[in-house]
Amino acid sequence: MEFAMAVDPVDTLMHLLLALAIGLVIGIERGWQDRDMPEGQRLAGVRTFALLGLLGGGATLLASHLGGWMVGISFLGVCALLIAGYLASPLDQDRSLTTLVAALLVFVLGGLAVHGHALAASTSAVIGLLILSYKPTLHHWLHGLERQELSAGIQLLLISVVMLPLLPNQGYGPWQILNPYRIWWMVVIIALISFAGYFAIRIIGARRGLLATGLFGGLASSTAVTLHLSRLGKKLPRLQGAIASGILLACGTMYLRMMLVVALLHDRLLADLWLPVSAMALLTYAPILFYWRHGEEPAMPVASMVKNPLELVTAIGFGLLLMLVTVLGAFLRETFGDAGLFTLATVSGVADVDAVVLSLIAMARESLSADVFVKACVLAAATNSVVKAGLASSVGGLNLALRVAAPLLGAALLGVVLVFA
Repeated sequence: MEFAMAVDPVDTLMHLLLALAIGLVIGIERGWQDRDMPEGQRLAGVRTFALLGLLGGGATLLASHLGGWMVGISFLGVCALLIAGYLASPLDQDRSLTTLVAALLVFVLGGLAVHGHALAASTSAVIGLLILSYKPTLHHWLHGLERQELSAGIQLLLISVVMLPLLPNQGYGPWQILNPYRIWWMVVIIALISFAGYFAIRIIGARRGLLATGLFGGLASSTAVTLHLSRLGKKLPRLQGAIASGILLACGTMYLRMMLVVALLHDRLLADLWLPVSAMALLTYAPILFYWRHGEEPAMPVASMVKNPLELVTAIGFGLLLMLVTVLGAFLRETFGDAGLFTLATVSGVADVDAVVLSLIAMARESLSADVFVKACVLAAATNSVVKAGLASSVGGLNLALRVAAPLLGAALLGVVLVFA
C-alpha cells in the first residue's frame, strides 16, 4: 500500500514539527502528573513523548516510499518497548496504563499529522490532553454517578443510536399519519431535554437552591416540580416566597421548553408561536423577583424532583401516547374540523403538553396551518397551567395559592386572548 502525501519539503517539515509539538504538549502533561517520581522511574517523560511523535511522523514519511507495512512494524516496535518498560517498573509504583496508551496515541497522531491530516491530529491531541488533565474531575463525576443515572444514559443511547436508525421513515395507518421514525425521533428529543434538565438539577439545582431547581426542573417536568415544591411549601411556610418563585420559574420554563421543541423539529412554526408563548412565559416569570426579594432563601439543598432521568418503559409509553394522540387528532380534525383539534389539545393539556405539541408538529408537516397549530398549542399550554395552579393551591395551601395561582391563570388567559381575539 502506498501513502499519497504532499512532496513539498516545507509542508513535510511543518507536518513533522506538528508531530513533534503533539508529543511535547502531551509529554508535558504526563511529566507534570509524574513530577514527584524519581528521575528514571517514569515510563515516559517529555523527551520520550516528543520523540514518539517524531517517530510516528517519520515512520509515515518512510511509508510513502517503502510501503504501509513500515508504519505497522514501527507501531509494534513501540508497543514492545512500552510494554517492556511497563513490566520493568517497580511493583510498588502506580502502574496505570494511561501513560502507555497516551504514548501510543502520540505515535498515531504524529503519523496522522505527516500524512496530511493536520486538523484531525491537532484536534485529537487537544481532546486527549483534556481527558488526561481532567482526571480528578472525571473521577469525581464517576463517583457521584448513581446506578440509575448510568442505566438511564445507556437507555438514552439505546433509543437514539440503536433503535432510531432501524425504524422506517414512511407513513402508516389511517391518513398515513403514523411515521415510526418521526414519532420516535420526537420521543428522543423529549428524552434528551428531560435528561439535560435532570442532570442540571443534579449538578446545579441541588446545591444552589430553589431558583436553579425550578429553572432546570422545568426542562424535565414542570408538573413534578410544582407538586414537590407545593408539598415543601406546606411544611415550610416561612419560605413560601422562595418556593413560589421556584414553582413559577418551572412553569414558565415549560413555555420555553415548548418553543425549544418546535425550534428543533419544525423551526418555521416558531415565527408564529413565539409571541403568545413568550408573553405567557413573561407573565409567569413576572412575580418571581418580588417574591424572592421579600422572602428568605432556603439554606438546605433541594432534592431532585425527577427520581430517574430516563426509563425505557416510560419512553415507550410516551411513544404510544404520542401515536394515540396523533391518530385521535387526525380523526377529530377530519370529523369535526379545527374545533375537534382544539378540543383534543385542551383535554390533552390536562396531563401532558409534549404529546399534543409533537402531534401538532407532525400534522403541520402535512397540512395543518400555522394559525391552527399556534391556537392548539396555546390551548394545551393554558390548560396545563390551570391544572398546575389547582395543584399548587390544593397541595400547598391558601398562602401558596395566592402567590402562584394568579400568575398561572393570568398567563393562561393572556395566551388564549392573544391567539383567539
